[in-house]
Amino acid sequence: MRSKSVFMMVLLFVGLTISCNMNRKVVRSSTVNDEAVQGEPQGGMYSNDTRISLQLNPMQKQHQLHNMRSHLEAVQRIISLLSKEDYMTASQTAYTQLGSTTEMRMMCASFGDKGFEQMGLAFHESADAMSEVFKERNSTKALDALSTTLRHCVQCHATYRQ
Repeated sequence: MRSKSVFMMVLLFVGLTISCNMNRKVVRSSTVNDEAVQGEPQGGMYSNDTRISLQLNPMQKQHQLHNMRSHLEAVQRIISLLSKEDYMTASQTAYTQLGSTTEMRMMCASFGDKGFEQMGLAFHESADAMSEVFKERNSTKALDALSTTLRHCVQCHATYRQ
């Protein structure tokens, strides 16, 4: 049963990674400049990317990228903790690193896009709910809650780009 749970968590994680990159087709030109290396749209690099741009300045982009990486690290940690049946630490990690803290609520509202704000808040609120589910120490419910939270990630990344 435990190996099945670990396998399912790994599948979820891989699915998230693939989903986040599905809409992104990068075409490199023969001359790559510094901006292109940093991920800035250059000469049609993201011409097939139909997601909504948040029109972030360079500082905001770096800050948001840091937040997204922190969220992904928290999800990885949660998966590892669940595989060890350490539900209480997984619950605490979900709440403190992904939950709807005042800081995260302010962050979601700071981008000036109501749709992005709503998706972000839904994600953070689902992390709060996930934290509570982990306290039940039920692997099936825990995986379902994690899947729900990750669904918010996939939806947002499919809709928005920096």
